[in-house]
Amino acid sequence: MAGRSRLISLAAVLATLLGALGLTALWQGKAEAHGVAMMPGSRTYLCQVDALSGTGALNPTNPACRDALSKSGANALYNWFAVLDSNAGGRGAGYVPDGTLCSAGDRSPYDFSAYNAARADWPKTHLTSGAGIQLQYSNWAAHPGDFRVYVTKPSWSPTSALGWNDLQLVQTVSNPPQQGSPGANGGHYYWDLTLPSGRSGDALMFIQWVRSDSQENFFSCSDIVFDGGKGEVTGIGGSGNGTPTPTPTPTPTDPEHTGSCMAVYNVESSWNGGFQASVEVMNHGTEPRNGWAVQWKLGTGTQINSVWNGTLSTGSDGTVTVRNVDHNRVIAPDGSVTFGFTANSSGNNFPAGTIGCVTS
Repeated sequence: MAGRSRLISLAAVLATLLGALGLTALWQGKAEAHGVAMMPGSRTYLCQVDALSGTGALNPTNPACRDALSKSGANALYNWFAVLDSNAGGRGAGYVPDGTLCSAGDRSPYDFSAYNAARADWPKTHLTSGAGIQLQYSNWAAHPGDFRVYVTKPSWSPTSALGWNDLQLVQTVSNPPQQGSPGANGGHYYWDLTLPSGRSGDALMFIQWVRSDSQENFFSCSDIVFDGGKGEVTGIGGSGNGTPTPTPTPTPTDPEHTGSCMAVYNVESSWNGGFQASVEVMNHGTEPRNGWAVQWKLGTGTQINSVWNGTLSTGSDGTVTVRNVDHNRVIAPDGSVTFGFTANSSGNNFPAGTIGCVTS
C-alpha cells in the first residue's frame, strides 16, 4: 500500500509539472474492477447516497458518515465502489487484519479506514430474520468470480471492532446474473439469499468478492437490523435511526455509459479558490478501446481552466466532455489512461452527480 501511495503521489506531481509546461504524459496503467453491496447497502454506498447534494459538495446528514468523510476524505466517499485489495487472492482471516475488514485491510488505493469505526449509528437496512431477500452488488466493473456472504454472530455488537471470529459464512455464489450496465450507479449483480433464522437486533453483513481472473478482491460492510423490516433504510437523508419508513434505497441519476468503459474521478490537491483533479479512464473489455470520451457536470461555481492528456468541450448547460488526444486514443484491454485538469472553484470540487464514459 505504501509503495502504491508513493506511485500515485509521484504521478500527481509529474502531471502538475507537465501541465504547467504544456506537455503530456504517456503512461497507461492496469484497470481495477470495483463494487460493493447496494442491497443491503454498504457503508460507503449509503454514505455517498446520503452525501450527494447536486452541487458538487458532499454533505452527509448521518453522523457516522460525516465523521468518515472528515477522517478519510472526499475521494474515498466519491469512489464508494473501490474498497479493494489488488493482491488479496481470496485470502481472508490471517491476511486481512481484524478491525480493518471494512477498508480492505487498508490496502485500497483510497483511505477507507474511517469506515471501520465501531459505532451504532451507521445507515441501517431493516430486514426480517429467516426471510428471503434479493441481494444486489454493484457491478461498477464486471468480472467473473465468487461472492462470499457472511453475517455476524449474535454475540457481535456494533460498538465492537469487526473481526473474522465475529463472522459466520452463510452463502457462496459464483458468477451471478447482472442487471443494468457496468460502470453505472444502478447496475448490479443479483441473487437470492435466505437470511439466518432466529435472529433479532443489530448485525452486519460482510461480503468478499473474489475475482477468478486476477488476485483483486473487494470488501463490503452493510449494517443491518433484524426487526421485521423489508429492506427499508434509515440513517440517511436526515431520517435518523428510529422507526423505518417504507422507502427503498435511492439510486443516484446516471450519465450515459458505454459498457466496458468507466471513469474514476480523484481530487489530487486543493487550495483556496481552486483544485487539481485527475480522471482515470478504464477499459474493462477484452478488446482494445479505440477512442474514448468522459462527461460530467461541474460543481456549482466551478470552471476548468486547463486540461492535459485530453481535449475539453463545454455544453450550454455546463456539462463538460473530455475526449482522448492522439497519443492516448487506444486503451488496452484491462488497461487505463489518465487525464488531468485544474479548475477555479468556490469549494464544490466534485461533479454535481456522477461521471461516466459517453460515446466518443
